[in-house]
Amino acid sequence: MTGVPASAASGPPSARNAKGVPGTVGAAGAAGSTAASGPSGPAVGSGDSRVSGDQGGTKVVRGGKLGAAAVNQASLWNIANILTMIRLLLVPGFVALMLADGGYDPAWRSLAWAAFAVAMITDIFDGHLARTYDLVTDFGKIADPIADKAIMGAALLCLSALGDLPWWVTGVILGRELGITLLRFVVIRYGVIPASRGGKLKTLIQGVAVGMYVLALTGPLATLRFWVMAVAVVLTVATGLDYVRQAIVLRNQGLAAREAASVEAER
Repeated sequence: MTGVPASAASGPPSARNAKGVPGTVGAAGAAGSTAASGPSGPAVGSGDSRVSGDQGGTKVVRGGKLGAAAVNQASLWNIANILTMIRLLLVPGFVALMLADGGYDPAWRSLAWAAFAVAMITDIFDGHLARTYDLVTDFGKIADPIADKAIMGAALLCLSALGDLPWWVTGVILGRELGITLLRFVVIRYGVIPASRGGKLKTLIQGVAVGMYVLALTGPLATLRFWVMAVAVVLTVATGLDYVRQAIVLRNQGLAAREAASVEAER
């Protein structure tokens, strides 16, 4: 006799195996206990799913894949994505305020400027919050640049339609933004073009310049906004050319790496 109490002999096979107590359960029993209890934690039925928690653990979600999808979907409702959605919702409101009463009423233009300023501020904070608190989602990656270009494009088109800003300025800025976005997609197979300091400065100066044009400014301030916009246009073109250069370098590096890998594979 081994002297093993009856209670120990009738206990869970996984517990007895962990303690090294000999018993009648073989490899099949151990495998069955592992399948029932999982690698670590309680047993999960066939209709349940495990979802990683914030602290690195796991929690059981009832309802299988549908339950897990519901939890993942809820994670979209974080502060960074909410700010992005607010910026998207501000676009039609901004356009309505800009064009109210013919588009030249200083009071309406001031309200439009306030909406534009809120959009620009949320643009700064949503990206910072997403990176700082690990709130980056696929929705945010897609919606954030769309919201940025939507509010800026709406402002430029309204200003040009009202005759406050030459159409060629709007064409240069929007053409650059759309062109660089397409360029990023073209070279994404070789790598990602990172945002440069010049690009961030361009965005800031563009926001200030467009904001000054949204306001019904006169006198020296109207002259000042002209020069701020001139700086914004120069930065827009310069940073656009720099992104093109980076894309060419990235593509050449990717092609060289692929060629070297194929040569190595043939050896």
